[in-house]
Amino acid sequence: MKKIGVALIIGFLIILSACSSESSGDLETIVLADAGWDSIRVHNSIAQTIIEEGFGYKTEVTSGSTAATVQGLRQGDINVYMEIWTDNIKEVYEEATEAGDFETVSVNFDDNEQGLYVPTYVIEGDEERGIEPVAPDLKTVEDLKKYPDVFADPEDPGRGRILNAPSGWAVADAINAKFEAYGLDETMNNFMPGSDAAAVADLVDKYEAGEPWVGYYWSPTAITAKYNLTLLEEPAYEEEVWNETKATEFPPNDVVVAVHKDFPEQAPDVYDFLSNYETSSALTEEALNYMDENGAEPEEAAIWWMEQHEDIWTSWVDEEIAEKVKDALK
Repeated sequence: MKKIGVALIIGFLIILSACSSESSGDLETIVLADAGWDSIRVHNSIAQTIIEEGFGYKTEVTSGSTAATVQGLRQGDINVYMEIWTDNIKEVYEEATEAGDFETVSVNFDDNEQGLYVPTYVIEGDEERGIEPVAPDLKTVEDLKKYPDVFADPEDPGRGRILNAPSGWAVADAINAKFEAYGLDETMNNFMPGSDAAAVADLVDKYEAGEPWVGYYWSPTAITAKYNLTLLEEPAYEEEVWNETKATEFPPNDVVVAVHKDFPEQAPDVYDFLSNYETSSALTEEALNYMDENGAEPEEAAIWWMEQHEDIWTSWVDEEIAEKVKDALK
């Protein structure tokens, strides 16, 4: 009987220990979201370096469309999202926040821009490159419908082409609405590239050749930092108009760091670190420029950025964690 009693007690303690571990929700691996653009990959790599080297967790990245990765965050398949562009997915973001599916822990940056861009030489010319302005009166998005000949669609003579956001990006729906609201579909085709890389390749080819180009882009990116682009004007943002037709400039767009609802208990130390995570468009573009100029991967750009801005990232963590990360970077 004594042996049975001891066995029962040991078994009970094992079960109790397992339950305690399960309730604390400790993670061995922290999963981050990659929704398909370079800046989120750089911020992922910065965060991963600090999480792995400073806090001792393993990390993984789950790639997918905005819709798929945000759903992954809501369900807990993804733990951390380093760049949620809140107004691009406003309805889903507000719904998930109100439901308590995930928590916004910090604003990564809020000085970004997005919309339809043209190379500045299209409007002003470029004397140094011998380029004459071909649309000197082009100022607004709505003006684009006057210039199908300037932005000619090579596959549809007589009509122009505007590059939308890549397929699967939430912002593509806003560009679709703008086509209708501004009457762009009267003379222009709405072309959706398969990826960010395809859109960039198209822009770079046209820019290097000094030819007209128009399409969706945003900052911070290596492209907006490297090339002289002009963001076409739209009416000032009004929430009611935006909700009805999207016929205004894009709304102010906080780009935030968010975590799944269970994460504060699963990894409280990393949660505290992410609560301090804050950069800017200019700081992010430094890393993106480094990628572009050196043919570097986001992971390499992240390490370079951390070496350049030790004063910034060390302020996000305590001294002991900072020293571990600095030792690893050596």
